[in-house]
Amino acid sequence: MAYRRRRAIVILAALAVLVAFRCWQDPPHRRPPETLSEGTYRVERVVDGDTLLLANRARVRLQGIDTPESVQPNHSVEPFGPEASDFTRRFVAEGSGMVQLRFDRERVDKYGRFLAYVWVGDRMLNEELLLAGLATAETGFRYSAAMKDRFRRAEKEARAAGRGIWAAQTAPAGNL
Repeated sequence: MAYRRRRAIVILAALAVLVAFRCWQDPPHRRPPETLSEGTYRVERVVDGDTLLLANRARVRLQGIDTPESVQPNHSVEPFGPEASDFTRRFVAEGSGMVQLRFDRERVDKYGRFLAYVWVGDRMLNEELLLAGLATAETGFRYSAAMKDRFRRAEKEARAAGRGIWAAQTAPAGNL
């Protein structure tokens, strides 16, 4: 009987130490904010080419563009998906991990991500991805007509120059 009691105490003590260590190691999970104001934020992680995770746990989806998939579960990596993610990482790094967010009509998508134009200095990430040929303009959503025109022009320029995802479509047939 004493053996069982000692064994139970040792197991409980080990569990208590494990729980205490786990609590010390990982801070409690913070919930993402329900609202997000325009302003400057630190990026904790680039999720993929068009999605950021901020230090405050908010997920931000770039308004008006779509990059090829690189991390979506149950979905294969699409051509130029890793390049779009790398481009976004480098762009964010230019601002030392700090980005400026600006919003339009729709602020949140159906997945609960904040929709924003992401700026570092005077350059907008949304537009730069289009110019590099690493995104397509998504103009079927509710955001400003002026931005839609700006994004269409950027995509048209990348397509005409055969950049990124448009390279295969403009290359001569013998070079594919």
